[in-house]
Amino acid sequence: MTARSPHEPHRVSTPLELFFDLVFVVAISQAAAGLHHAIGEGHTLEGIVGYLMVFFAIWWAWMNFTWFASAYDCDDVPYRFIVFVQIAGALILAAGVRAMFEAHAPNGTVLAGYVVMRLAMVTQWLRAAAGDPARRPAATRYAVGIAVMQAAWIALLLVPSWMPGFLLCAAGELAVPIWAERAAPTTWHPHHIAERYGLLTLIVLGESILAATAAVQSALASGEAGLSLAPLIVGGLLIAYSMWWMYFDRPAHDLLVGLRSSITWGYGHYAIFAAVAAVGAGLAVSVDQATHHAAISAIAAGASVAIPVAVFMLALSLLHDHAEYGRTRVPGPIAAAFVLLTPFTGYGVLLTGAILVTLIAVRAALRGPGSPTHAA
Repeated sequence: MTARSPHEPHRVSTPLELFFDLVFVVAISQAAAGLHHAIGEGHTLEGIVGYLMVFFAIWWAWMNFTWFASAYDCDDVPYRFIVFVQIAGALILAAGVRAMFEAHAPNGTVLAGYVVMRLAMVTQWLRAAAGDPARRPAATRYAVGIAVMQAAWIALLLVPSWMPGFLLCAAGELAVPIWAERAAPTTWHPHHIAERYGLLTLIVLGESILAATAAVQSALASGEAGLSLAPLIVGGLLIAYSMWWMYFDRPAHDLLVGLRSSITWGYGHYAIFAAVAAVGAGLAVSVDQATHHAAISAIAAGASVAIPVAVFMLALSLLHDHAEYGRTRVPGPIAAAFVLLTPFTGYGVLLTGAILVTLIAVRAALRGPGSPTHAA
């Protein structure tokens, strides 16, 4: 296993990487479903905490594989088998998500799935250390750091107060790449990384499309009464379309120019991914509330969409708007503030969609004709 060149032309995602992403759809869907039901049943705080925890496990395992594969994807038989083990770990984690939301605490199944995924990465990094002498210090640090953190996660099951332990373990996981990359930076490919993040964005956007589809189904099943769901359907589609537009409105590979900027960009996507998937859960909650299947108010249901949309807008503004795009940064936070007010109008989802469409139009006007508007 040797390092791939960061300047390799036409570097795209491999079929194995796409398969890996497809399996992660299951875990993300389970997390979003758990948040949906928790909010709908009035357990909002517990649901948000559980969702953020399980999404951290999903995102972190996906992100570590993505950056490793960008630098060391040799696609030989051992590499493929180890990735299959990681995929099995993702499915084990997904199987324990429902029980975690019901108990409002981590469980052995979720932790086992996570540890399986992460220990498989230890094997990958040991292979990299053996095959790439120039970057052996970094690969060794990765292997040691990940192994130590898995022991810490397992020990967490023995701790009666799990929240402080979870925060400490999460901080430790986040510190491992920073520590390892300082020894000898790995050769990840900026264009490849940007594409991989874009593909996961599309996956989490699927949760919003799924929720909009459920709203259409409910409207058709309700007959004339289903007309009340029309604002949710239109607003949900506008939100999904707008989030796609906003995320892919500019290339991102030029932001990955050094360790600090790349870590900020890569880690900051936790907020983007979690927020986009949470929008899908919020739309599902709004449909339940409109059809009298949720034990919360219309304002609370609207907030379940408005808050993650605002988080998405703010995170995207911080991570993507700079240089020639800097003059479009100001409208984003202003629009996010207006989005947070929409639940009090009674048409929160529809107005949120309208605000996002307006924001896109304003940004296009500020850039002027001939400005770049494309994905990369």
